[in-house]
Amino acid sequence: MRIVAISDTHGSHRSLTLPDGDVLIHAGDFMLSGKDAREIFDFNAWLGEQPFKHRICVAGNHDILFESDPIVAAGFLSNATYLMDSSVEICGVKFYGSPWQPRFMDWAFNVDRGVPLRKIWAKIPEDVKVLITHTPPYGILDELRPPSEHLGCEELATAIGRLSPKMHIFGHIHGSAGTLSIGDKRFINAASMNEAYRIANDPIVVDFDA
Repeated sequence: MRIVAISDTHGSHRSLTLPDGDVLIHAGDFMLSGKDAREIFDFNAWLGEQPFKHRICVAGNHDILFESDPIVAAGFLSNATYLMDSSVEICGVKFYGSPWQPRFMDWAFNVDRGVPLRKIWAKIPEDVKVLITHTPPYGILDELRPPSEHLGCEELATAIGRLSPKMHIFGHIHGSAGTLSIGDKRFINAASMNEAYRIANDPIVVDFDA
C-alpha cells in the first residue's frame, strides 16, 4: 500500500504535484481563512481530480467551519473520508484521525493541555496502525525553527507510547516537516508549507506493508 501524505496546504493545494499512490492523506489545514465554504468546495473538487483509490482527511486549526458547523462542513467534503475522532479500515489496515491540538492562539480545535487532551487521545483504538492527527506529539518534529521550543502534545506522546501504530502522520508545525523513525514507529510531519506560508515541501511517500 503506497501512502502519499500532505498537510497544511492552506488553500494552495493546486500548487502541489502529487506522486502516484493508493491512499492520499491530508493531515489538516487545507483551508486558509477557515470560514468560507468556497474553500472547502475547491479543495473537495481538487481531491476528486486526484487518481487515488482512497483519500483521507482530518481537520486542523485553520479549518474553522469543521468545528463551528461540523455536519455541514463534513458534508461538503464528499471526495474523501473525513475522520473526526473516528477510524476507517483499508485493506485490513486501521486508520484513525483526530483534529485536536494543545491550545494555539484563537483557532479551531483548541484544547487545554493535560487531562482534557488525555481524554481525547484515550479514544484512539489499540489496534490502530496509521494514526493521523493535526498536532505532532511532544518532542517529535514539533519545532518552529529547530532547535527551538517543542510545541507538540505531551499527552499524545504518552498515548502513542502505550499504543502500537506503525505510522503517525501529522502537520501543524511547518518548520519541522520531514520524517523520523523511532523503534518500529515512523513519524511523518507532512506540512507542505513552510513558516512563511509558501509551498516548500514535497508530498511524503511511504510504502506501507499491510
